Amino acid sequence: MIRTKNHDVVPIGQKVAFGSGHLANQLFPAALGVFMIVLVLALKMDPLLAGLLASLPRLLDALTDPIMGYISDNTKSRWGRRKPYIFLGAVITGVSFMAMWQLYPENSQTYNFYYFLILSLLFYIGYTIFATPLIGLGYEMTPDYHERTRLMGVSQFMGQMAWMLAPWAWVLIYNQDLYPSAPEGARNLAIWVGGLCIVLGMMPAFFCKEIPQSSIVNQAKLSLKAMYGNFVDLFRSVVKAFSNRPFLKLCAATFLVFNGFQTIAGFSFYIIIFYLYNGDDQLAGHWPAWFGTVSAFATAFLVIPVITRWSVKWGKKNAFIVATLISIVGYALKWWGFHPGNPYLMFLPIPFMCFGIGGLFTLMMSMTADVCDLDELKNGMPRREGLFGAVYWWMVKLGNAIALLISGAVLKYVGFDQNITQQTVETMTQLRMADIAIPAISAALAIVVMWHYNITEKVANEIRQKLVKRRGELSST
Repeated sequence: MIRTKNHDVVPIGQKVAFGSGHLANQLFPAALGVFMIVLVLALKMDPLLAGLLASLPRLLDALTDPIMGYISDNTKSRWGRRKPYIFLGAVITGVSFMAMWQLYPENSQTYNFYYFLILSLLFYIGYTIFATPLIGLGYEMTPDYHERTRLMGVSQFMGQMAWMLAPWAWVLIYNQDLYPSAPEGARNLAIWVGGLCIVLGMMPAFFCKEIPQSSIVNQAKLSLKAMYGNFVDLFRSVVKAFSNRPFLKLCAATFLVFNGFQTIAGFSFYIIIFYLYNGDDQLAGHWPAWFGTVSAFATAFLVIPVITRWSVKWGKKNAFIVATLISIVGYALKWWGFHPGNPYLMFLPIPFMCFGIGGLFTLMMSMTADVCDLDELKNGMPRREGLFGAVYWWMVKLGNAIALLISGAVLKYVGFDQNITQQTVETMTQLRMADIAIPAISAALAIVVMWHYNITEKVANEIRQKLVKRRGELSST
């Protein structure tokens, strides 16, 4: 193992600021996962329509990501390439999140559907403006192979706090001592979540450092007159990204692991309420929240530190394969974990299951930074961290949109009826089987995809040395 040089170490203050941005970045989808259940259970929206509301805006989000990545990579300003967009995007996203949850059951299903859809589109435009430069910023904060994993470990550790907090939104929303109805709880809580995310999202813009503008050459000129040329250049850049075989493996593996998980992410709430407690959400109490919180706690305090150590000891690819295998064991254990007679058993699969998602983004974001070096070696300046981050998350979000649509379709297929409190035995059995099979199969396919990934520590450092010889060191300032 090559020792990290002092000038390659990211100061702890910058790591925390970058992690704060990721806390906001994770809090939005974490909160959405809980809030979306309100659409079905409290506002009585058809599950298929709720699935459309979850998926359609994400398709726009996926399409705009590469454009935002290209804009960020080629921006020239006194504040840098990334930070102005992170600041602006945090504000747009937070305010639109507050607004889109101002829903009332007195309105028709059609009205609520289109109101939510329109504001969701604005939300995801702001989310793209915020998240895409944030991801690109992380890729350029250090050129060191292992420091990249440490930086991503800190950011993912802080991001897991969102998943610890978000499940309790369910408890607050349905607490009749606080709110007379769940829709009113969602309306109020959305304001607090949006405001918190604005503050957290601004932190990287204030405290993190970018590669100096003077070190970036050959940037495209961004203007209305040059728009056609910009789109041509964007298309060529995306083609180059997709021609990078190691990068394609990262995208495909993430697509499989994350979106297999996302397809069934909301199923645990339904299984706890309708299988363990026969549809009595009051009797279910805090169990759905505890399931999510313990999962995030295990990810933050067990999985991420262990994965970071494994990455240094065994290499990033091998750490990913081992972590993903462990997660498959966890998914299988869910069959015995959800037991009506003993709710504590639901925590049995969590330490195993969390290795899937916990290891995924810590390692994949670090490996994508390595891929950006390979791209510069092959294609020269400008560095395209923003574009690679955007294309990577484009793949994730496109798959996520599909996953959420499939999730609604699965609920429909197994016969879940949002208008009744007690589901049939057949419905819950099929839902539990899907809850295990979908993520386990997709995780196994991801291992196959990553088996021949070839950017090892040795290869990454050889690439770096060639780049340093060509253009000198790049360090954030």
